[in-house]
Amino acid sequence: MSPKVLVTDKLDSSGLNILEGACELDYKPGTSPEELKSCIKDYDALLIRSQTTVTKDVLEQASNLKIIGRAGVGVDNIDIGSATEKGVIVVNSPEGNTVSAAEHTVALMMSMMRKIPEADASVKAKKWERSKFVGAELNSRTLGVVGLGKIGQRVGNVALALGMKVIGFDPYVSKEKASDLGFNKVELDELFREADVITLHVPKTPETENMINTESIATMKDGVYLVNCARGGLINEQDLADALNSGKVAGAAVDVFVEEPLKESPLQACGDKVVLTPHLGASTKEAQVNVALDVAEQIRDVLAGGVARSAVNLPGLKPELLKAIKHYLPLAEHMGAVLAQLSTGCIQNIEIEALGHLADKNIEGLKLAVLKGILSQNIDGVSFVNAPMIAKERGIKIAELKSDDSGAYVDKLRIVMKTEDGTKAIAGTVLQENIPTIIEIDSFPVNIQPDSHSVVTFHKDEPGKVAQISKILWDKGINISSLNLGRKDDTASAVMVINVDSEIESEILKDVAAIEGIETAKYVRLKGI
Repeated sequence: MSPKVLVTDKLDSSGLNILEGACELDYKPGTSPEELKSCIKDYDALLIRSQTTVTKDVLEQASNLKIIGRAGVGVDNIDIGSATEKGVIVVNSPEGNTVSAAEHTVALMMSMMRKIPEADASVKAKKWERSKFVGAELNSRTLGVVGLGKIGQRVGNVALALGMKVIGFDPYVSKEKASDLGFNKVELDELFREADVITLHVPKTPETENMINTESIATMKDGVYLVNCARGGLINEQDLADALNSGKVAGAAVDVFVEEPLKESPLQACGDKVVLTPHLGASTKEAQVNVALDVAEQIRDVLAGGVARSAVNLPGLKPELLKAIKHYLPLAEHMGAVLAQLSTGCIQNIEIEALGHLADKNIEGLKLAVLKGILSQNIDGVSFVNAPMIAKERGIKIAELKSDDSGAYVDKLRIVMKTEDGTKAIAGTVLQENIPTIIEIDSFPVNIQPDSHSVVTFHKDEPGKVAQISKILWDKGINISSLNLGRKDDTASAVMVINVDSEIESEILKDVAAIEGIETAKYVRLKGI
């Protein structure tokens, strides 16, 4: 019997043709959540785009499901954790829209600078207002690229061809790598100060959300231009509108928004100072074909016993190798994510140590999980499959170490990461009943379970810190679910990890950091936990 595949969103016919030739295909775009929940038990594979949401409730009914394919980059509409628990592979198409997104960025940049949309509207209104649409040239201006992934690099290359100077910021790209591309790597605050045009190419994370706001705009040149084809929420729309109206920002071009479909935004009232498009970054015929082909081929291959090229959640390793380390996979990814959020500076080296009984296992899957956890904090579309390639492209060296000595634990996983700013380390183990536990942060002994939201502080070991931080959280109505202190006898320093029930706003973190004796305060968020 042929495997059954359900497609619940509109998909290019090229992808459908691949599936029809290998499977029993049901093409039902517009399937409702309830319909999906009731019928998913009949299918071996599910292919979606952005309209369908795959929840834990849906996955609980998916008794035969082996793979979910997302035709595109983002997988926010899939409960990855629940899929992994069910052993369902989730794949995406991380590079299918690279060219499309880069070209749309350049198109918006030129449209904004040369006032093309309003000039077009004027001519179509049977007017001839040449003097009204005097634009500005890109040649000789400085382009600031925030995020030097594949899309950011491509935009930068086009800018160089147009005679622009390109400066870039990316915590995972070395100065040498940027120089090889023809760019000058700078810190973010310097990019804001020096760039004439700024374009964003980063994922939305706690660190990047509202990165363009009144405070950051104030540090920019008068008459700066801004472009966002990456993610809604990177720009505070009200703050940008205010800056456009005041003249601080000369123009903006925005393709993505906090709320989509866009209904009400202050940017809509900014007239010809802003170019707005309805999330068209991936909307080319070629991109639609690319993502459809990519995901359809992966579903076909997996159902035929092959390996997925772009698995988001499960590495393409043999089942017997995965079985030996499966309890460590979520912990490895979470530890990588925590370490990345505690560190600053461009990553140079990562050491992954398997200690105790873990040293006897093949830890290739754990290495992939660690890399995915680290790189996903600042890069979109990272999977178990492409994580090593992304690390290599950024000049990050990976080392694997093994030892029988795991101290007081049966086995232990330790990660040491060296950046331009210093070295950070984290260690963890899986306790009885499969409880993932972080047991060390920078050699400070701790005993914590990774949680969705945490405040981590490095501070002087003196009375009052717990009370002061608790008071700040209490004043903001944030509930503490657990708290753990770690200290070393031979130092006057300590680390504190406070797990909380909700997100921590930047102003709250600033209040914590301002407490006397607090050396560093970080908000750590884990996705899909």
